[in-house]
Amino acid sequence: MAVKIRLTRTGRHDDACYRIVVADSRFARDGRYIEQVGYYNPKAQGKTPTLTLNRDAVLAWLGKGAQPSDTVKSILSKEGIIKEFAEKKSK
Repeated sequence: MAVKIRLTRTGRHDDACYRIVVADSRFARDGRYIEQVGYYNPKAQGKTPTLTLNRDAVLAWLGKGAQPSDTVKSILSKEGIIKEFAEKKSK
């Protein structure tokens, strides 16, 4: 089973919000998932996008071999989680 950390789309037309989920890559984008680890709203009311992450859960899934999608990888890099995981893995 190939496990991915990816975005699932929620929200209305032209007002998208995303859940950051851990899912089997064989299932549909908005289909079944294993665990929700965060929330991302790129069109938040403030100037910066709203992002909520469960860092411990993300690090645990990365440790188990889950592969982040390109978009999620850039989000995790901005939050410093990819660097933290690499440092923890090298020790």
